[in-house]
Amino acid sequence: MKTLIVVQARVSSTRLPGKVLLPVAGSPLLRRMLERVRGAQTPFELVVATTTDPADEAVVSLCRRMDVRCFRGHPTDLLDRHYRAATEAGADVLVKIPSDCPLIDAGVIDRVLGHYRENADRYDFVSNLHPATYPDGNDVEVLSFAALETAWREATRALEREHTTPFVWDHPQRFRIGNVRWETGQDYSMTHRFTVDYREDYVFVAAIYAALWTHTRPLFDLGDILQLLAEHPELLKLNARFAGVNWYRHHLDELRTVQRSQTRSPEVGG
Repeated sequence: MKTLIVVQARVSSTRLPGKVLLPVAGSPLLRRMLERVRGAQTPFELVVATTTDPADEAVVSLCRRMDVRCFRGHPTDLLDRHYRAATEAGADVLVKIPSDCPLIDAGVIDRVLGHYRENADRYDFVSNLHPATYPDGNDVEVLSFAALETAWREATRALEREHTTPFVWDHPQRFRIGNVRWETGQDYSMTHRFTVDYREDYVFVAAIYAALWTHTRPLFDLGDILQLLAEHPELLKLNARFAGVNWYRHHLDELRTVQRSQTRSPEVGG
């Protein structure tokens, strides 16, 4: 199976413009994230899917410096962008990882991708998000090219085009859906926020990198982060008012398989 990991990235993010280029440990956030993705051991090819917006030339330049392939596509139709990137690469399997996950653990990527590869005859889609248990920001979604192509042809709702995969995972009667739960048996999805959407998230991530990143050990893992937070619980407070906040909250009436308990609104003033 030719496996393609697609990291979607653009400069003009709505809530925190330019977030993929913000500095962490002396380099752009996107660079640090791609380094972590490259740490996964499962065989894959990597592409950054950005947009045709002139502002995203900065993303293209960063990819060129890192020798990472870059695909440019539709600014808001992420489903189309992923489909065309996968088609161009001749991929059999697509892995979706958003660029706002700069603390993603390469071992988590291997675990989810490994579960799909070992059960490819049983699943069309495997993720660690439906339902989520890992700390938010370890998002890995794997789907067959056939499932991706079906979604690309048939998805019509705005949320299905913008978020790439909902047409698949929100139709379990049509697609065979698998989920990987955090092996610890714990659920930190609503309490530990390692993703970057808001300024407070960036401050949190920058603090984690400042404490753990070194030239000799750049790929600190999830265990290292959790140990740091246990020793310094004040760090969790940096973006605590956004813990559990995700895009689902705007679409609870449209999504069949998402429960109200799986999302919430930001705390005012927090």
